Amino acid sequence: MHKCLLTIFLSLFSLHAFAVTVLIDPGHGGDDHGAKGSYTVGSGKKKSKIDIKEKDLTLAIAKKVKELLTPHCHAYLTRSLDNNLSLEKRAEVAETIKADLFVSIHVNSSRSHSAHGFETYYLDNHDDAAVRKVEEVENKISGGAGEEAIIRQILTDLVISRTVTSSKALASSIHGELGKVLPKKFKLTDRGLRPGLFYVLALSKRPAVLLEAGFLSNEKELAKMNSEKFQDEYARAVAEGIKKFIKTRYKSPVSLF
Repeated sequence: MHKCLLTIFLSLFSLHAFAVTVLIDPGHGGDDHGAKGSYTVGSGKKKSKIDIKEKDLTLAIAKKVKELLTPHCHAYLTRSLDNNLSLEKRAEVAETIKADLFVSIHVNSSRSHSAHGFETYYLDNHDDAAVRKVEEVENKISGGAGEEAIIRQILTDLVISRTVTSSKALASSIHGELGKVLPKKFKLTDRGLRPGLFYVLALSKRPAVLLEAGFLSNEKELAKMNSEKFQDEYARAVAEGIKKFIKTRYKSPVSLF
């Protein structure tokens, strides 16, 4: 009898989890290359430079995350090809598929080649100058001035008030899983869980996070990120964090507007 009840419970949970829709957003694409970096392989006459664009790394990782999530929930990508997609269009995809969660994947860059580490952002206000530099990069393609900028700010404030708790919990779950893997296996520094004002998160109008996997401007870190092993482990940690969030915190479909 108990075994039968357990089977029914697990079946019901499985159906509930599968009802959750997760949208994975590979940052940049098309003419928008995002950050760029390069690293050297070989030595002597066999020495060569490998150039990497952020848009390619984010797409490779996002595809792996989607594949890992598919057996557990409805998982989609904002783009599956190397095409241009505005922040507004990414938000439209979230609305069209009625996404419950939005996860945007990016790779960091800095003028300092020694900058290193991974970090995770959730939508919220802050007064951190370092975070503002990241925001300037990720928000720049959205443009916006005058009345449009005011509308964006009003939307951002409204979305923050309705999603900050869930967004922070989702970010914490994902970051926690990344923290178990990246420092130990790849010697990446944990730069922490941070609030940030990213338009793509606000425009999605649902619990959302933005991930910065590492620094393309750091040659050693870029070489690691461009490896199949890193991408597999990173994607696995992200997927696990999402699954744990759904299992422990997700109660019912979220509808904000």
